[in-house]
Amino acid sequence: MGKAKLVKFEAIRHMDNVFENNPEHRGKWATEHFNNHHPIVLELACGKGDYARGLAQIFPEKNFIGVDIKGNRLFTGAHLAKKQQLDNVAFIRTQIDHLDQYFEPGEVDEIWITFPDPFLKNSKHKKRLTSAKFIEVYRKFLKPNGLVNLKTDSPSLYEYTKEVIKELKLPLIKDYPDVYAMNKQASDLYGIQTYYENMHIKDNRTIHYLCFQIDVK
Repeated sequence: MGKAKLVKFEAIRHMDNVFENNPEHRGKWATEHFNNHHPIVLELACGKGDYARGLAQIFPEKNFIGVDIKGNRLFTGAHLAKKQQLDNVAFIRTQIDHLDQYFEPGEVDEIWITFPDPFLKNSKHKKRLTSAKFIEVYRKFLKPNGLVNLKTDSPSLYEYTKEVIKELKLPLIKDYPDVYAMNKQASDLYGIQTYYENMHIKDNRTIHYLCFQIDVK
């Protein structure tokens, strides 16, 4: 591991907007960290938190938490959030299937999944963040009928997610096969583009978007 990454890993341990291996705020994010009772929105596999930070600027009346396991990217996102004075943004460094350790049932209102690894091999389908396995994880902390948003350049992940939605009989709210052809990005997706999205657009890839609800049982 490079020295620069080690420095960043050490730095995030001392940043007050990054939480690593510490679920101390479970059930208390409103009172102990954000000091308000605003809705909580997660960005999963957030990288540098492009969507979390972008949405936080548009919706100061909501709280946003980016989740990723890669510490060097979280360091950059947390540093930028501080620089932008975004007090409604925080980050968690953990595996996504451990998130129920950080949130109580009903504590999270909405999830964004932006350009995740599609894990194209069928043998790795359970690693896809929209698989039935992860839907069950989200059920543990989402509010009833909480929203999940997926934005991806992978037609395979897009179609796979629609199959999961159908199989689990989840309400499909929005389905945009080609975001930019439909000119929906400004109003529905707030004009935010992640680093990877910009790369995909330059490569003339089609961007897909789905929004669905998870019925908490």
